[in-house]
Amino acid sequence: MPSTTEITVSQLSRLIGLPNSPTIIDVRADEDFASDPRLIPGSQRRAFGASWAKEYDRQSVVLVCKEGLHLSQGAGALMRQQGIDAQTLEGGYEAWRKSGQLLVRTDNLPQRDEAGRTIWVTRARPKVVRIACPWLIRRFIDTKALFLFVAPSEVRAVANRFKATPFDVADAFWGDRGEKCTFDVMIEELGLDSDALSRLALIVRGADTGRLELTPQSGGLLAAHSDFHGCSATISLSLRQRWRFTTPFIAGAGTHSTKRMPEGLATRRAQAAVFSLRTKHARITTERHA
Repeated sequence: MPSTTEITVSQLSRLIGLPNSPTIIDVRADEDFASDPRLIPGSQRRAFGASWAKEYDRQSVVLVCKEGLHLSQGAGALMRQQGIDAQTLEGGYEAWRKSGQLLVRTDNLPQRDEAGRTIWVTRARPKVVRIACPWLIRRFIDTKALFLFVAPSEVRAVANRFKATPFDVADAFWGDRGEKCTFDVMIEELGLDSDALSRLALIVRGADTGRLELTPQSGGLLAAHSDFHGCSATISLSLRQRWRFTTPFIAGAGTHSTKRMPEGLATRRAQAAVFSLRTKHARITTERHA
């Protein structure tokens, strides 16, 4: 039985990818990481000392070392002394790996900036895959990732000047490959090919490529994003708001549950979210002209 300052593999696995997932910090020794340079989804690498602890004030933290012993437990104890809610993963990285949980491949991940973020750039007026990819990155790769949406002609220049990684543009590493869309490529290259995420990738691919016969949900996802795309020039919405009407389709794929949403229900919920956003837009427009 784990102590009150530990979390089990099964407990943590149920939180991965959720908006309220704890911050996961990988404190494995450099030689241990070099022998297996993969990460638990959403985790970030830090040196095992706790000089950086205050950066995680008011956050729930899970610390991971190779076997859940002195490195993670020592760093966790230091963080708790500073008032931070810190737990350690029982059995550490090895227990997670041996249980067959998802592990992120890091060989093609962008370098982080001084603030510890990855920076990505793509074409403006995003819909479907350019919403789904940021969702995937924020939930499974880098919770602090920054996304820049610019004119298509400026993506390369912005990438060079701001050290950003281009995605979903022609000739980019993170771009379409044959029949696979950018979301498929990210799932494959990052090692995130679970059953649920693979189902979601098929939904996104169908909507992004116009092959609506791939899944029953693809047509609804495309319709929802097309409806939003039409009003995006007059109302500015954050990625979090755009994910609001993408989430029903994620639930339809069963990404966070063993029960999949019934066919048609995802589309109806997305339509309701779109209607809500358009109603809000109409109210704002009316107030501006009153």
